[in-house]
Amino acid sequence: MKYEVILYYNFKHIENPEQFCKDHKAFLKGLGAKGRVYISDEGLNGTLGGTPEQMQAYKEYVWSLPGFEDTEFKCDEHETIPFAKLKCKVREEIVALHMDGVNPEDGGYHMPPSEWRETMESGEDYVMIDVRNDYESKVGHFDGAVKPQVENFFDFPKWLEEKEKEIPKDKKVLMYCTGGIRCEKFSVLMKKKGWEDVNQLHGGILNYAKEEGGEHFKGKCFVFDDRLVVPVNKNNLEPVAHCEITGKPADNYINCANMECNKLFVCSEEGARLMEGCCSEECKQSEFRRPFDPENAFRPFRKWYNYFDDEFKEREVSVPGSGGCSI
Repeated sequence: MKYEVILYYNFKHIENPEQFCKDHKAFLKGLGAKGRVYISDEGLNGTLGGTPEQMQAYKEYVWSLPGFEDTEFKCDEHETIPFAKLKCKVREEIVALHMDGVNPEDGGYHMPPSEWRETMESGEDYVMIDVRNDYESKVGHFDGAVKPQVENFFDFPKWLEEKEKEIPKDKKVLMYCTGGIRCEKFSVLMKKKGWEDVNQLHGGILNYAKEEGGEHFKGKCFVFDDRLVVPVNKNNLEPVAHCEITGKPADNYINCANMECNKLFVCSEEGARLMEGCCSEECKQSEFRRPFDPENAFRPFRKWYNYFDDEFKEREVSVPGSGGCSI
């Protein structure tokens, strides 16, 4: 059976986020969907999984809400639902930049995937910024992109201050993230600081993979669910990251088995076995180490299917049996 995983957001003012959340959660529970939905007075942001019928019912529910008729959904098929449960809650921001006065309506140009690709292939001078956390860009990114070494989205304002003099204000700026939401705010910040030609990839990496086959993207795309990484470019699926234990090419993420550490790190199956699921010898000796099950830590129970064409054969891959992170 095929399930559907959807990713979406919409910056529309919500008068009463608490009531909106209560109604939303009740609908999702009745539907039986799983995933994460965040609501604030600035809008709606979520990623969910379920049957195609459940996801279609949810889309129609969102489109029926006043102001949310134009909500766009990025969709993927998957063999399982990559979420353990449903979370639907109110937050101060649907994507946390921790800055006041950042209105997405003042953001950059939403560049369609086809134009993004044409720009990359035109030879035009530009700077491209990966507006994701460093652990995301580590396993996949566009050719030539600047990959800020930041751990959280709210660290980007400080990064921009540090790099402001290195990026000419008259230079064309391209920026991208997973689904587009982080660029909505970061593009506003860049325009406020004086950059004029600011462009964001419409729909993010996931939309580009669908529309343009992921051309010029290396590695895979990190996602915030049990899959952890998904393919983007059928012609370039080789890992761009390396196992932090063995140094060999890898793009699997696991959490350190030491519960006091719990570090999310790139690790091959060989490395995980060597260190019993830990990121260091020190963690391996910890009294707070979780038991390591080599047979299930990298169980090949999920598959990537051909999202592009019939020539891309089904590939069975290993996915960490536990761990991960949240939005």
